[in-house]
Amino acid sequence: MIKRVLVKFSGEALAGENGFGIDTQILNFIANEIKGLVDHDVEVGIVVGGGNIIRGVSAAADGIIKRTSGDYMGMLATVINGVAIQEALEHIGLEARLQSAIDMHEIGESFIVRRARRHLEKKRVVVFAGGTGNPYFTTDTAATLRASEIEAEILIKATKVDGVYDRDPNKYSDAKKLHSLTYDQALNDHIRVMDDTAIALAKENGLPIVVCNMFEEGNLLKIVQGNRDVCSVVE
Repeated sequence: MIKRVLVKFSGEALAGENGFGIDTQILNFIANEIKGLVDHDVEVGIVVGGGNIIRGVSAAADGIIKRTSGDYMGMLATVINGVAIQEALEHIGLEARLQSAIDMHEIGESFIVRRARRHLEKKRVVVFAGGTGNPYFTTDTAATLRASEIEAEILIKATKVDGVYDRDPNKYSDAKKLHSLTYDQALNDHIRVMDDTAIALAKENGLPIVVCNMFEEGNLLKIVQGNRDVCSVVE
Protein backbone atom coordinates (compact mmCIF):
# COMPACT_ATOMS: atom_id res chain seq x y z
CA MET A 1 0.00 0.00 0.00
CA ILE A 2 1.20 3.48 -0.87
CA LYS A 3 2.33 5.52 2.12
CA ARG A 4 2.74 9.03 0.70
CA VAL A 5 0.68 10.61 -2.06
CA LEU A 6 0.02 14.01 -3.57
CA VAL A 7 -3.51 14.71 -4.80
CA LYS A 8 -4.17 17.43 -7.38
CA PHE A 9 -7.68 18.89 -7.46
CA SER A 10 -8.85 21.31 -10.14
CA GLY A 11 -10.22 24.64 -9.01
CA GLU A 12 -13.24 24.20 -11.28
CA ALA A 13 -14.27 21.09 -9.36
CA LEU A 14 -14.69 23.17 -6.19
CA ALA A 15 -17.29 25.36 -7.90
CA GLY A 16 -19.76 22.52 -8.42
CA GLU A 17 -22.79 23.32 -10.55
CA ASN A 18 -22.39 27.04 -9.86
CA GLY A 19 -19.39 27.20 -12.18
CA PHE A 20 -17.78 29.84 -9.99
CA GLY A 21 -16.68 30.21 -6.39
CA ILE A 22 -16.59 27.45 -3.78
CA ASP A 23 -19.28 24.87 -3.06
CA THR A 24 -18.85 23.94 0.62
CA GLN A 25 -20.55 20.57 0.13
CA ILE A 26 -17.85 19.62 -2.38
CA LEU A 27 -15.24 20.86 0.09
CA ASN A 28 -16.74 18.58 2.71
CA PHE A 29 -16.75 15.64 0.30
CA ILE A 30 -13.08 16.21 -0.57
CA ALA A 31 -12.13 16.49 3.10
CA ASN A 32 -13.80 13.17 3.90
CA GLU A 33 -12.07 11.48 0.96
CA ILE A 34 -8.73 12.72 2.33
CA LYS A 35 -9.71 11.53 5.81
CA GLY A 36 -10.19 8.05 4.35
CA LEU A 37 -6.52 8.11 3.35
CA VAL A 38 -5.25 9.54 6.64
CA ASP A 39 -7.24 6.94 8.60
CA HIS A 40 -5.27 4.28 6.71
CA ASP A 41 -1.93 5.91 7.64
CA VAL A 42 -1.36 7.50 4.24
CA GLU A 43 0.58 10.80 4.25
CA VAL A 44 -1.21 13.31 2.02
CA GLY A 45 -0.16 16.47 0.21
CA ILE A 46 -2.66 18.49 -1.82
CA VAL A 47 -2.34 20.95 -4.68
CA VAL A 48 -5.42 22.80 -5.91
CA GLY A 49 -5.94 24.94 -8.98
CA GLY A 50 -7.67 28.32 -9.10
CA GLY A 51 -9.86 28.12 -12.19
CA ASN A 52 -13.06 28.51 -10.18
CA ILE A 53 -11.95 32.08 -9.40
CA ILE A 54 -9.62 33.20 -12.20
CA ARG A 55 -7.27 31.74 -14.78
CA GLY A 56 -4.14 33.70 -15.56
CA VAL A 57 -4.19 32.87 -19.27
CA SER A 58 -7.82 33.97 -19.60
CA ALA A 59 -7.26 37.16 -17.61
CA ALA A 60 -4.42 38.14 -19.94
CA ALA A 61 -6.15 37.08 -23.16
CA ASP A 62 -6.84 40.56 -24.56
CA GLY A 63 -3.54 42.12 -23.50
CA ILE A 64 -4.90 44.60 -20.96
CA ILE A 65 -3.47 42.52 -18.11
CA LYS A 66 0.06 41.25 -18.68
CA ARG A 67 0.53 37.48 -18.66
CA THR A 68 2.83 37.62 -15.64
CA SER A 69 0.27 39.62 -13.65
CA GLY A 70 -2.53 37.34 -14.79
CA ASP A 71 -0.59 34.29 -13.60
CA TYR A 72 0.07 35.88 -10.21
CA MET A 73 -3.66 36.56 -9.94
CA GLY A 74 -4.24 32.87 -10.63
CA MET A 75 -1.73 31.94 -7.93
CA LEU A 76 -3.61 34.09 -5.43
CA ALA A 77 -6.78 32.22 -6.39
CA THR A 78 -5.11 28.93 -5.45
CA VAL A 79 -4.32 30.38 -2.02
CA ILE A 80 -8.02 31.19 -1.50
CA ASN A 81 -8.89 27.61 -2.43
CA GLY A 82 -6.08 26.29 -0.24
CA VAL A 83 -7.43 28.14 2.79
CA ALA A 84 -10.89 26.69 2.09
CA ILE A 85 -9.54 23.13 1.88
CA GLN A 86 -7.52 23.58 5.07
CA GLU A 87 -10.65 24.77 6.86
CA ALA A 88 -12.68 21.83 5.55
CA LEU A 89 -10.03 19.36 6.69
CA GLU A 90 -9.85 20.88 10.16
CA HIS A 91 -13.65 20.96 10.36
CA ILE A 92 -13.75 17.15 10.33
CA GLY A 93 -10.90 16.79 12.81
CA LEU A 94 -7.79 16.47 10.64
CA GLU A 95 -4.60 18.41 11.23
CA ALA A 96 -3.67 20.48 8.21
CA ARG A 97 -1.07 23.04 7.21
CA LEU A 98 -1.20 25.50 4.33
CA GLN A 99 2.12 26.25 2.65
CA SER A 100 2.30 28.94 -0.01
CA ALA A 101 4.94 29.49 -2.69
CA ILE A 102 4.16 33.21 -2.29
CA ASP A 103 4.88 34.48 1.21
CA MET A 104 1.70 35.30 3.13
CA HIS A 105 2.64 34.90 6.76
CA GLU A 106 -0.77 35.90 8.06
CA ILE A 107 -2.44 33.15 6.02
CA GLY A 108 -0.06 30.22 5.91
CA GLU A 109 3.52 29.05 6.10
CA SER A 110 6.07 29.73 3.40
CA PHE A 111 6.87 26.63 1.39
CA ILE A 112 9.86 24.84 2.93
CA VAL A 113 10.25 21.27 1.75
CA ARG A 114 11.87 19.97 4.94
CA ARG A 115 9.05 21.43 7.03
CA ALA A 116 6.47 19.97 4.64
CA ARG A 117 8.00 16.51 4.97
CA ARG A 118 8.02 16.85 8.76
CA HIS A 119 4.32 17.77 8.77
CA LEU A 120 3.60 14.71 6.64
CA GLU A 121 5.56 12.46 8.99
CA LYS A 122 3.37 13.78 11.82
CA LYS A 123 0.27 12.82 9.79
CA ARG A 124 -0.69 16.41 9.01
CA VAL A 125 -2.19 17.04 5.60
CA VAL A 126 -0.17 19.68 3.75
CA VAL A 127 -1.97 21.94 1.27
CA PHE A 128 0.44 23.51 -1.21
CA ALA A 129 -0.84 26.81 -2.62
CA GLY A 130 0.53 29.56 -4.82
CA GLY A 131 1.48 27.25 -7.68
CA THR A 132 5.23 27.14 -8.22
CA GLY A 133 5.49 30.81 -7.24
CA ASN A 134 6.44 31.67 -10.83
CA PRO A 135 4.41 32.80 -13.85
CA TYR A 136 4.12 30.64 -16.98
CA PHE A 137 3.79 27.41 -14.98
CA THR A 138 0.48 25.63 -14.41
CA THR A 139 -0.78 24.08 -11.20
CA ASP A 140 -0.30 20.70 -12.93
CA THR A 141 3.41 21.47 -13.03
CA ALA A 142 3.25 22.70 -9.43
CA ALA A 143 1.64 19.41 -8.41
CA THR A 144 4.35 17.36 -10.12
CA LEU A 145 7.06 19.54 -8.60
CA ARG A 146 5.69 19.31 -5.06
CA ALA A 147 5.08 15.56 -5.41
CA SER A 148 8.71 15.11 -6.46
CA GLU A 149 10.00 17.34 -3.66
CA ILE A 150 8.11 15.56 -0.89
CA GLU A 151 9.02 12.18 -2.45
CA ALA A 152 5.43 11.09 -2.97
CA GLU A 153 5.06 7.61 -4.43
CA ILE A 154 2.31 8.67 -6.84
CA LEU A 155 0.55 11.81 -8.04
CA ILE A 156 -3.23 11.48 -8.27
CA LYS A 157 -4.97 13.91 -10.58
CA ALA A 158 -8.56 13.96 -9.32
CA THR A 159 -10.84 15.07 -12.16
CA LYS A 160 -14.42 14.76 -13.40
CA VAL A 161 -13.71 11.65 -15.52
CA ASP A 162 -12.59 8.17 -14.51
CA GLY A 163 -9.34 8.17 -16.45
CA VAL A 164 -7.62 9.03 -19.71
CA TYR A 165 -9.42 8.54 -23.03
CA ASP A 166 -8.21 8.56 -26.63
CA ARG A 167 -10.75 11.32 -27.30
CA ASP A 168 -13.20 13.42 -25.30
CA PRO A 169 -15.76 10.96 -23.82
CA ASN A 170 -18.27 13.79 -23.41
CA LYS A 171 -18.26 14.37 -27.16
CA TYR A 172 -17.58 10.91 -28.61
CA SER A 173 -19.57 7.84 -27.55
CA ASP A 174 -16.89 5.52 -28.97
CA ALA A 175 -14.08 7.07 -26.88
CA LYS A 176 -11.85 4.35 -25.42
CA LYS A 177 -10.38 4.46 -21.94
CA LEU A 178 -6.62 4.00 -21.76
CA HIS A 179 -5.97 2.11 -18.54
CA SER A 180 -2.21 2.59 -18.84
CA LEU A 181 0.14 4.56 -21.03
CA THR A 182 3.73 5.72 -20.99
CA TYR A 183 5.00 9.24 -20.46
CA ASP A 184 6.20 9.26 -24.06
CA GLN A 185 2.77 8.25 -25.33
CA ALA A 186 1.17 11.08 -23.41
CA LEU A 187 3.73 13.55 -24.76
CA ASN A 188 4.00 12.35 -28.36
CA ASP A 189 0.27 11.77 -28.89
CA HIS A 190 -0.64 15.02 -27.12
CA ILE A 191 -2.97 13.20 -24.75
CA ARG A 192 -3.96 15.90 -22.29
CA VAL A 193 -3.29 14.10 -19.04
CA MET A 194 -1.43 17.16 -17.78
CA ASP A 195 0.54 19.82 -19.58
CA ASP A 196 3.77 18.69 -21.25
CA THR A 197 6.04 20.32 -18.66
CA ALA A 198 4.32 18.39 -15.87
CA ILE A 199 4.53 15.08 -17.72
CA ALA A 200 8.19 15.62 -18.61
CA LEU A 201 9.00 16.39 -14.97
CA ALA A 202 7.11 13.28 -13.82
CA LYS A 203 9.05 11.18 -16.34
CA GLU A 204 12.37 12.60 -15.19
CA ASN A 205 11.56 11.72 -11.58
CA GLY A 206 9.85 8.38 -12.23
CA LEU A 207 6.62 9.67 -10.70
CA PRO A 208 3.48 7.76 -11.76
CA ILE A 209 0.47 9.96 -12.62
CA VAL A 210 -2.91 8.45 -11.78
CA VAL A 211 -6.07 10.03 -13.23
CA CYS A 212 -9.40 9.27 -11.56
CA ASN A 213 -12.91 10.59 -10.95
CA MET A 214 -12.81 12.60 -7.73
CA PHE A 215 -16.58 12.38 -7.30
CA GLU A 216 -16.65 8.59 -6.91
CA GLU A 217 -16.64 7.98 -3.17
CA GLY A 218 -13.69 5.90 -2.01
CA ASN A 219 -11.71 6.17 -5.25
CA LEU A 220 -8.63 7.72 -3.65
CA LEU A 221 -8.39 4.94 -1.08
CA LYS A 222 -8.89 2.25 -3.73
CA ILE A 223 -6.01 3.71 -5.74
CA VAL A 224 -3.52 3.82 -2.87
CA GLN A 225 -4.52 0.24 -2.05
CA GLY A 226 -3.53 -0.79 -5.57
CA ASN A 227 -6.84 -0.84 -7.45
CA ARG A 228 -6.19 0.27 -11.03
CA ASP A 229 -9.65 -0.45 -12.43
CA VAL A 230 -10.97 2.95 -11.31
CA CYS A 231 -8.31 5.03 -13.01
CA SER A 232 -5.69 5.44 -15.72
CA VAL A 233 -1.98 5.35 -14.99
CA VAL A 234 0.83 7.15 -16.79
CA GLU A 235 4.26 5.74 -15.96
